[in-house]
Amino acid sequence: MMLATHAPPYFLIKSHRLLFASSLLLSFPIPTTSRPLSFTTSAARLLLRVKPRRFATMAADSPSALVSPPAHVVGPWYSVPELRLRDHRFTVPLDYSSVDRHVSPKLTVFAREVVGVGKEDQLLPYLLYLQGGPGFECPRPSESSGWLQKACEEFRVRGTGLSTPLTPSSMSQLGSAEKVVEYLKHFRADNIVKDAEFIRVRLVPDAGPWTILGQSYGGFCAVTYLSFAPRGLKQVLLTGGIPLVADHCTADTVYRACSEQVIQQNAKYYERFPHDVEVVREVVKYLANAEGGGVPLPSGGILTPKGLQTLGLSGLGSSSGFERLHYLFERVWDPIIVPGSKKQISDYFLNGFDNWLDFGTNPLYALMHESIYCQGASSRWSAHRIRGEYDDKFNAIRSIEEGRPVFFTGEMVFPWMFDEVFALKKYKDVAHLLAEKQDWPPLYDPAVLSCNKVPVAAAVYYDDMYVNFKLAMETASKIAGIRLWITNEYMHSGLRDAGGQVLDHLLGMLNGKKPLF
Repeated sequence: MMLATHAPPYFLIKSHRLLFASSLLLSFPIPTTSRPLSFTTSAARLLLRVKPRRFATMAADSPSALVSPPAHVVGPWYSVPELRLRDHRFTVPLDYSSVDRHVSPKLTVFAREVVGVGKEDQLLPYLLYLQGGPGFECPRPSESSGWLQKACEEFRVRGTGLSTPLTPSSMSQLGSAEKVVEYLKHFRADNIVKDAEFIRVRLVPDAGPWTILGQSYGGFCAVTYLSFAPRGLKQVLLTGGIPLVADHCTADTVYRACSEQVIQQNAKYYERFPHDVEVVREVVKYLANAEGGGVPLPSGGILTPKGLQTLGLSGLGSSSGFERLHYLFERVWDPIIVPGSKKQISDYFLNGFDNWLDFGTNPLYALMHESIYCQGASSRWSAHRIRGEYDDKFNAIRSIEEGRPVFFTGEMVFPWMFDEVFALKKYKDVAHLLAEKQDWPPLYDPAVLSCNKVPVAAAVYYDDMYVNFKLAMETASKIAGIRLWITNEYMHSGLRDAGGQVLDHLLGMLNGKKPLF
């Protein structure tokens, strides 16, 4: 459920809650309203959510906190090549279930509106884009290209990017680990949908429905939207984002299924780059024999054999991931300039490893990842437990002893990462509390999905490492009226790699250009 992509007129909604599903909103031609929210790109408006919820202001901090800020603030238009942009900020409740929302902590959701040059006043429908994650933001638009360019032919686009993120310093304001957990429980798909509805009724003329595009985890959020607020939806487009729907924590089932695909991806990688079998084995042996079982990283963390294996998270599942991984190992060793000098791992490689997963800037991904599978039950460090069932495949030292390739792991967060990754160390207590938390509210309603009336089209990637094909098909059978495009032409990153074609195909499935057959 990692990354997604972007394009033309769009509105970015940003707030920490939205951090889970960076989103992009596209809007179609609509009547003019007094709200300065309309923007257009060929024919529709697009709303992008990059970083969801902004850090909440605690109501009791000061008397001024009791004064409700404006619910919506709009900035002036500005330009990037071929696009016009405008920023919006919405003040939303941290807790929508609070009896008195006026004294409840507030969050600022930032949204950036994007349209084609000269189309600022055109009446276009909206498209809300939900980015992958949880905890990753949409890239800022710098030009009209990719799926965003296609979206702007029909929609007005909106996205996010400037909401105050949940950082180590901001979360430290909450005090104890227990209070941080109590705060973070409001940053899942259920509240992302509530944020989206808060904005929709203030943005879309007559509070009409909008179209949403959900990539990866954004697709999970879209299915939550279908479950609890279908009246707000005109149509739904999913790309690599159909979750497993059940009434408990599905993490164990998901990780078992995904582990099988990760094993296949490892085999494909070493078939592509057979020389890397020995290169990776040598690095693992070097790390295992180092003092303390690893080498220091520039960030302050430590690189161990099992840490090295986490490179597979983004290296094995995207279209260019194999190449990125291979070229990183291509420069793993420092050159020997003086004969007899000690062999050591290069600074280039160590810095590359530090920058590979971005936990320093996106800690929510590590903290909240397993919670996206939980309803009324805890995850209990599911990925760690399930990895133990596949120890014969993922135990790096054992693989070397038995003469096998060292396999990388996939999209999994492990408890020991909060000891080895410097940026995560301060969250260790929070992470353990989240892993044991049981009272997670529902994320889906199977009964509503089985009676769905909203048009839905989904791209399902056969070799998807992050969203298992078989589990996606199981859920698709429970969503009434969904149309599926099953393909192995693209990886999980299909929307980023061939966004225009993917989006055009899905829209064609719903607008009659690709009728049922």
